[in-house]
This record gives sequence, C-alpha cells and structure tokens, in this order.
Amino acid sequence: QVQLVESGGGLVQTGGSLRLSCATFGRTVSTYIMGWFRQAPGNERAFVAAVAYSGDTMYAESVKGRFTISRDNANNTVYLQMNSLKPEDTAVYYCGVTTGRLSIATRMPRTYSFWGPGTQVTVSS
Repeated sequence: QVQLVESGGGLVQTGGSLRLSCATFGRTVSTYIMGWFRQAPGNERAFVAAVAYSGDTMYAESVKGRFTISRDNANNTVYLQMNSLKPEDTAVYYCGVTTGRLSIATRMPRTYSFWGPGTQVTVSS
C-alpha cells in the first residue's frame, strides 16, 4: 500500500504562483512515475504533469511553460510549481503513482494505482 498526501493549495490571484507538494508513505515509490491531475466541478479528472524516476517529464499542453514538476527521490516527494496561474487552473489537484515508462497511458487516470485526497487550488480573476 501507498499513501499520498497533497499540500500547498490555496487561493491566489491571476498571475500568481503556488507550489504543490505530494508526500508518499508506505511502500517506496522512488522508482515509480508520479503524476499530477486536476478535476474541476462537473469535469473529469485531467492530466497535468508527470515525472519518471529518471527525471524525464511530461506536461499537458495547457500548462507547458507555466508549470514545472519535480521530484525528490530520497524523500519520496513530488512537487508542482505553478506560475502565471489563470482562473481556468482552478480545480482540486491530485497526485498519483503508477509504474512503467512515460507514455500516452501516463495521461490516463485509470493507469494510476494510488491517489491522494487532493488539494484545492482557486485562482481569482
């Protein structure tokens, strides 16, 4: 079993920044892919970014150039630095863990075995 806990969400104005963290507990996940997804009310959970153990990354087009995902393998923690935030970034942000290599499947929620409870990000206009 793996437990994940997200933190760092909050209320920010358009153009502001937030840094999300996701700490993992239980089974060591340092060799796993760790990903961030988000879900706005009435929408499905959508891929944001993922990072492999090697440090290779993958981003959704909507966040490229504004968000940066990184990980600390020694501490089993993944981060999401979010800059130039827009109202459309408002959502609950979830981190998840999966195995394998970065691929099209990495963008699909069903690929992930474990999830955190989420953290709310609200961007005001």
